[in-house]
Amino acid sequence: MDALGNLIRFLLLPGQAHDMKGVAPLIRNVSFGALLADKAFDADWLLEELGARGAIAVIPLKTNRKYQRDYDADAYKWRHLVENYFAKIKEFRGIATRYDKTDCSYAANWNLVAALIASR
Repeated sequence: MDALGNLIRFLLLPGQAHDMKGVAPLIRNVSFGALLADKAFDADWLLEELGARGAIAVIPLKTNRKYQRDYDADAYKWRHLVENYFAKIKEFRGIATRYDKTDCSYAANWNLVAALIASR
C-alpha cells in the first residue's frame, strides 16, 4: 500500500504460510521511507533490511522481545488505512470468500477489484 492506502502490489501465498514469507518479494525494488506493519512483522532480519535501505520501521514490538527499541506510535496510527482497504475489499464477496478455483483467476479478480476501488 502507498501512503494514501492504495494497493500498489500484492502477492498470493499459500493459506497456511505466514505473512513474513511474502515481505521480501513485496518490498524488493520498491523505494519507501517507512514501513508500517503490525507486531507480526517485528523480525530482526526485516529491521536490518529496512535499516540498510534507510527506511524507518514503524512496527510495534512483540512482547517477548529481549531488547526493546522505539517506534513512532503517532505514525503507526496511519496503519488504519490498510485495515480500511481490507474492509473495502470485503465488499466484494468473491474476493473475501475466495470463490475462484485457480490462483490466476483470483489474482485477476484482485486486480479488477483494486481498479474499481481506485476509480471511486
